[in-house]
Amino acid sequence: MEFFKNLLLYISAFVPMYVLVFVKLVVEMLNHNLTFDVLNTINFVTLLLLIMAGVGGLFWNIKYSGDKSVKIEIVSKQNITDKHFLGYFSLFVFFAIPLDLSLVSAYCVYVLVLIMIGIVYINNALYYINPLLNLLGYNFYDIEYKVEGSDEVKQAKIFFKGNLTIQNQHYWANIKNQNFCFIDEKHKK
Repeated sequence: MEFFKNLLLYISAFVPMYVLVFVKLVVEMLNHNLTFDVLNTINFVTLLLLIMAGVGGLFWNIKYSGDKSVKIEIVSKQNITDKHFLGYFSLFVFFAIPLDLSLVSAYCVYVLVLIMIGIVYINNALYYINPLLNLLGYNFYDIEYKVEGSDEVKQAKIFFKGNLTIQNQHYWANIKNQNFCFIDEKHKK
């Protein structure tokens, strides 16, 4: 089950690119540059399924993960949004715009590149690199924190909608693992 949830997180990281490719295909169809053949139909269906799986998987991991929220005090924070978002977004543009998915060879390369990136993404727990969350208003932070009742300082990468303040603040955090955590907005104090 954990692998499936992590796979959905990976798929969600590429939702903006899937949308770009989908829009490109729709525009090409409207301009009569493409026809509905077997490959283009597979492209449309695959992209729609990936978009739905990515959005659904992200929602599932955020809202229904089953992980308990713990009360934490953030000791230090560093906003790392810019370190990861632009690199991934430029990959989307580079990968989505010039690629001609009406060719079987280009489609195969597209799938193989996504599989290779997915292996690296999941094996290295790069779940905090998710431009879809940034587009939804979340910022990424490297934080050091203490769980209430403990003096042990731990580290995590955390998502927070808006700007995170740490002075005299305690938060409830849903800590899935050190690479994919959320401040639980309902329990923010």
